[in-house]
Amino acid sequence: MNFIFISPQFPKTYWNFCDRLKRNGVNVLGIADTPYDQLDDKLKNSLTEYYRVYSLENYDEVYRAVAFFAFKYGKIDWLESNNEYWLEQDAKLRTDFNITTGVQADEIWAFKSKFAMKKFYAKAGVPSAKCHWVTTLEEGLKFIEEVGYPVIVKPDNGVGASDTHKLHNQEEVERFYRSKPGIQYVMEEFINGNIYSYDAITNQNGDPLFETMTAWPPSIMDIVNDGKDLAYYVGNEIPEVLRDMGRRTVKAFNARNRFVHMEFFRLAEAKPGIGNVGDFAGLEVNMRPAGGYTPDMFNYAGSLDVYQIWADMVSKQYSDVDQNQRKYYCVYAGRRDGKNYRHSDGEIMWIYGSRIVMKERIPGILSGAMGNQMYTARLDSEQEVEEFIRFVQE
Repeated sequence: MNFIFISPQFPKTYWNFCDRLKRNGVNVLGIADTPYDQLDDKLKNSLTEYYRVYSLENYDEVYRAVAFFAFKYGKIDWLESNNEYWLEQDAKLRTDFNITTGVQADEIWAFKSKFAMKKFYAKAGVPSAKCHWVTTLEEGLKFIEEVGYPVIVKPDNGVGASDTHKLHNQEEVERFYRSKPGIQYVMEEFINGNIYSYDAITNQNGDPLFETMTAWPPSIMDIVNDGKDLAYYVGNEIPEVLRDMGRRTVKAFNARNRFVHMEFFRLAEAKPGIGNVGDFAGLEVNMRPAGGYTPDMFNYAGSLDVYQIWADMVSKQYSDVDQNQRKYYCVYAGRRDGKNYRHSDGEIMWIYGSRIVMKERIPGILSGAMGNQMYTARLDSEQEVEEFIRFVQE
C-alpha cells in the first residue's frame, strides 16, 4: 500500500502517524517544503522517500511530486495531511489521481463551508444556530431583526477562530460591512454555551474505531482576539447524548476513513428553536484531528495510542488497540509571553511535576490561539483539572 502524507513535519508530533503506518507495512511517502536535513530523525526513519517542494501552496509543484511517486511506486492508495489548511488541496489531488479512499474535490465544500454545514446538521437531526450568508448591510440588519444581538461574523471558509468577531450593535455591524476583506463571510445568531467536541476515528462505513470528548472554553474567539490564556481538557467519558449526536453527524456528512473533530455548544441558557440549558447544538465540523498536540492528549487520557488506531484504520479497517485501560483527564494550560504569572515554572514543576506529561514552547504559527508556553497534565478528576488551570494561569 502506498500512502502519501502531505506536510508530515507539522505539527511535530505528526511523525507518529507515519511511524505507525510504517509499522503496519505501509509504504509512506512524504511531501513538504521543509529541507530534508531539517526533518526530525524520527520522521526520516518513518518515510520510504521524501520529496521536497519549494512551496506547498504551488499546486503544480505538489502535483508533480505526487506524479513522481505514482510513476516510481505505482498506484497511490491514500493521500492525507490531517491538516485543516491543506484539506482542499488533498481533495483535489485525490480526484486528479483517482485516489478513492478520501474526500473528493466535489465533496470538500460541505466540510469547509460554515454555511453549507447547516444542511448536514439538519439531516442529522442536530439543531444549530441560524446562519446568514453575508451580502448587503440591509440584508444583514434584516437577519439581526430576526435573531437579535449579539451576532457572530466569521469567514465562511476559515481555520479555527481566525477573523471571528461578536457584534453587539448597529454601529459595530456597519463598521464590519465597511471594513471586511473581500472574502465570503457568514453571520450567525449567538449561542451562549460551552464548547464540547466529539473526536473520533471512523472506518469506511463511518463507524467509530475510537471516540472521545474534549471540553473547550466558551469562546476561542476571545482567546485569539484578546490574547487570553487557553485551557481545555480531554474527558474520561462521553455523555451519551453527545456520543449519539456525534455519530449521527458523522453519518450525515459521510465522514469515512477519517480522524474527525466535531464541535458542539452545550447551552448555558435556553435558546428558542435550539434547546434548553444543558442541551447540545452543532457548531462546526473539522475533518481532521483536533489541533496542536490534542491527539497526544487523547493518548494520555485514554492510556492508548490513537496514532496506531488511525494507522490500523488505513491498513485494515479495524484495530486491536486496547481501549479499556484506566482513563484519566488530560488538561492543557497555556501561558503567554509578557504576562506576569503568580507561579513560576519551578513552582509548577514542584507541585505537578510527576503529573506533567508535556511541557513545550508553542510554534509561532499556533501561538495566537494556544499561547507561547504550555503545560499538559494527566489528572484524576474535573476538580483537579480546575485547580491545575487556576494554578498555572493565575
